[in-house]
Amino acid sequence: MYRRSLLGLCFCVVLGLVGGNRKMPKLSDRKLCADEECSHPISIAVSLSDYTPPDCRFIPIRRGQTLYVFSKLKGRGRMFWLGSVQGDEYGEYTARLGYFPSSIVQEEHYLMPGKVEVKTDQWDFMCH
Repeated sequence: MYRRSLLGLCFCVVLGLVGGNRKMPKLSDRKLCADEECSHPISIAVSLSDYTPPDCRFIPIRRGQTLYVFSKLKGRGRMFWLGSVQGDEYGEYTARLGYFPSSIVQEEHYLMPGKVEVKTDQWDFMCH
């Protein structure tokens, strides 16, 4: 039993699963935000369709869910926005933050202009 647990722990460490975060490929080098820290939402959007994420950088979305948009990627990743989905389905978490395609949402309320251009860094694309 002990040997199997140790082997499983070693396997997880090799895969980068222990210790939490792992780097994923960058989607873009720049993003547009409402402020320098990207801490204020730009808008509130409603999802037009379900979305199943391809990896841990993205969030699952159900049609009709409300999203708070915090940044919009520029350049090659411009089709993706970063936001949070609200809802009870995330258990003890009040919201979940991640990327989603801009094409599956409709902005309903504009809160602050997303005109501050910020460089992305490795933390923008870490998986937890």
